[in-house]
Amino acid sequence: MGAHINKVVTSGQFALDGGSWDVDNNVWLVGDDAEVLVIDAPHDVGAILEAIDGRTVTAVVLTHGHNDHINAAVELGKATGAQVWFPPADRMLWDTEHDSPPDQELHSGATFEVAGTVLRAMSTPGHSPGSTCLYSADLGVVFTGDTLFAGGPGATGRSYSDFDTIIESIRERLLTLPDETVVHTGHGDDTTIGTERPHLDQWISNGS
Repeated sequence: MGAHINKVVTSGQFALDGGSWDVDNNVWLVGDDAEVLVIDAPHDVGAILEAIDGRTVTAVVLTHGHNDHINAAVELGKATGAQVWFPPADRMLWDTEHDSPPDQELHSGATFEVAGTVLRAMSTPGHSPGSTCLYSADLGVVFTGDTLFAGGPGATGRSYSDFDTIIESIRERLLTLPDETVVHTGHGDDTTIGTERPHLDQWISNGS
């Protein structure tokens, strides 16, 4: 049957710089009936395990270090036996949430194979120093975490973030993908690269 994609939405709080906000997070599962790769691990390990449904988890890959993407990661790794991959440039964020280190460092160019498809990690800093997207050419999708949403870039008004950097990441790494590439985001609705590309100049003029 080949790889297919499922989404689980979990709810909790995002906390940074002394503030906290209620958020809904997208958890993405890529796999088949036998094995699955999990992208991000927020809030509710039970809901994620229910979606995994007994399948072998080949990896848990975290797009960046904000707590609302990683706070269930250690528990999920223990429950599934999977290695948790995390971008080292965000380690200061990880260490505010977890006492033990992540299992593996996630670097740009790393590849993950699951259910006959390959996902490639692309470094896309800006929302955070270690923000990373996962691209599957054969599925025609990119998982962007909080780097690119339907309607524009992720937030950069908080610690460890930078607007000029996220714009460069989007322009050089994401908007160079084919127009029809589906963008699966860390929060909210899907979009496509072709839908977002025409708005780059507007995002830059709006600033952040």
